[in-house]
Amino acid sequence: MNNEEKKSVLYVDDETINLVVFEMTFGKKYNIIVVESVKEAFVKLSDHPEINIVISDMRMPEMNGIQFIESARAIYPNKQYLILTGFGINEEILDAVDRGVIAKYLQKPFIKKEVEAALTELLPTT
Repeated sequence: MNNEEKKSVLYVDDETINLVVFEMTFGKKYNIIVVESVKEAFVKLSDHPEINIVISDMRMPEMNGIQFIESARAIYPNKQYLILTGFGINEEILDAVDRGVIAKYLQKPFIKKEVEAALTELLPTT
């Protein structure tokens, strides 16, 4: 499977180790694009229209994951968005799911099968 055939996933996390592990875990099956900041994420979204799914860490320095996703969704409404959090599920995350801002939330450290199931469910099959 070459990169044109792989579905593209953008992962935003301010902790480099999380980006490395995510890319190592899912890079064979998906075209994984990783960035350490919200600013970089907007650049990648602009430069890579083929991105299908955006996964964001919840706690980041510039803004939290929900704030980032709300901003990104306003510009790129046709993508799927997920939150990955190591701090438990809070009202803000539950509200974002209820409002359709995010499709799903996942816990950190992530469980490969859970992330794989979410990606399979949310990615277009064509």
